[in-house]
Parts: sequence; structure tokens; C-alpha cells
Amino acid sequence: MNLFLLEAAETAANAGTEQATPGNTALAMLIQLAPLVLLIVVFYFLLIRPQRKRDKEAAEMRNNLQIGDEVVTTGGIVGIVVNIKDDTIVLETGSDRSKVRVKRWAISSNETAHDDEA
Repeated sequence: MNLFLLEAAETAANAGTEQATPGNTALAMLIQLAPLVLLIVVFYFLLIRPQRKRDKEAAEMRNNLQIGDEVVTTGGIVGIVVNIKDDTIVLETGSDRSKVRVKRWAISSNETAHDDEA
């Protein structure tokens, strides 16, 4: 009787260990990579896509600047746009009407409300 139980236990132990076939290893690798792929997809939708949208809106705002707009630079300088060139903008700041030339990328926000905005 003990011999029969020992053989049954050995057969059950061997049944759980199937030989690895190419289909089984590919499926096992796919299952192991699934959490990584899911993590990349979540990061894309939560971090990368919204950041690209904000960058696109900021670039559109900088391209639509007009003379007379009140803007704030990334350094905190508040001024009115006096002159616009390809990559530089001249701002008039303060009550003494001093002028500062800044790069277009340094404009962080446009404080002037336009009629065409909804």
C-alpha cells in the first residue's frame, strides 16, 4: 500500500512539470512583460500626453502674441509687448517705460484677454 501511495505522489509531482515547448515559453515571456507594457501605457496617458498638450498650447500662445499684449516671462517680469521679431520680443516694463528684450520661449503667459478667445 505504501508503495502505491509513493508512486501516486511521484506521478502527481511529475504531472505538474510539463516540458517547455516554444509556445509555452513565448506565452510565459508575454505574461511577464504584460505588467511592464501596462505601466508604459499608464505613464503615457497620465504624464506624457498631457504634457505634450500643454506644450502645444504654450507654443500656440507664444505664436499668437500681438503688440500691446501684457505678458509675464518665466523669470516673473511683467511687461507690454512693444516689438515682435522672429525669436525675440521687446517688452516695456515699469512706469519709467524701460524696454527689455527677451526670447520668445521665455514668455510663460499672456494676461491680455482677446475677443476671439472663448
